[in-house]
Amino acid sequence: MGYIESGKKEGATLVCGGTRVGKKGFFIRPTIFGNVQDNMKIAREEIFGPVMQVLKFKDVEEVVERANNTFYGLAGAVFTKDIDKALTISSSLQAGSVWINCYDVVLSQTPFGGFKMSGHGRELGEDSLKEYTQVKCVTVKIPVKIS
Repeated sequence: MGYIESGKKEGATLVCGGTRVGKKGFFIRPTIFGNVQDNMKIAREEIFGPVMQVLKFKDVEEVVERANNTFYGLAGAVFTKDIDKALTISSSLQAGSVWINCYDVVLSQTPFGGFKMSGHGRELGEDSLKEYTQVKCVTVKIPVKIS
C-alpha cells in the first residue's frame, strides 16, 4: 500500500483500484494511475503487483530514453500495430525480457532475468544452466618423445 499512497501523495491521479482485497496477505485491487511523472516513486521503482502507471510521451526516442533512465531492467512490453517499431523499441530497451503485444509470457525454454539491479543471472532456458556451472581451462604440456 506504500506505493499507492506514494503515488497519490506525489500527485498522480488514481484512476481505479488502490484498495486492499481481504484482511490477510498483501493483495490489492488492480490499480491504474494517470498523470504520472518520471520523478515519481511509482514511475521509478519496480512495483510487484497489479499497478499500472500511465505516462504521456511525444515520440519513440523519448519513450526509450525514459524507459532506460532507471536503475532497474527486469521486463518491459511494447504494444503497437507497427511490428518494425516494436522490434526497434524492444532492441533498444535495457530489460531482460521484452514482450510485444502481450505481457508476462514466461516459457521454460526461454531465459528470464533482468538487467542492471533487477537480478543476477538467468532462470529458465539453457542460459540458466550456467548458474550451476563454472568454466575452467586446464592446459597440460605433454613432452614430445623423439625416437
